Amino acid sequence: MIDLCPCCKRELALTFHHLIPKKMHRRDRFKKNFSKQELNRGVYICRKCHVGIHKAYDQMTLANSFAEVSLILEDEGLQRHFRWVGKQKVHSAGF
Repeated sequence: MIDLCPCCKRELALTFHHLIPKKMHRRDRFKKNFSKQELNRGVYICRKCHVGIHKAYDQMTLANSFAEVSLILEDEGLQRHFRWVGKQKVHSAGF
């Protein structure tokens, strides 16, 4: 899927980022507090932004503190990463 990444604003292939990481879906706390539909919510972002999000925060932190797209986009550390990614050359493979 080629589209505009909402994080770095580059047009390239996007990947699906679960707002509540899939690894957390089987934990009782998340199963009790979220519907399957809520657990499967996410956003399409480019690979470099996706990797940066997962390098910056562990699965539990992402599930507890970044379960909304707006929270990801507002985080100062991630904004810095997204600005850096935005300056990177887009290769034909989208990475």
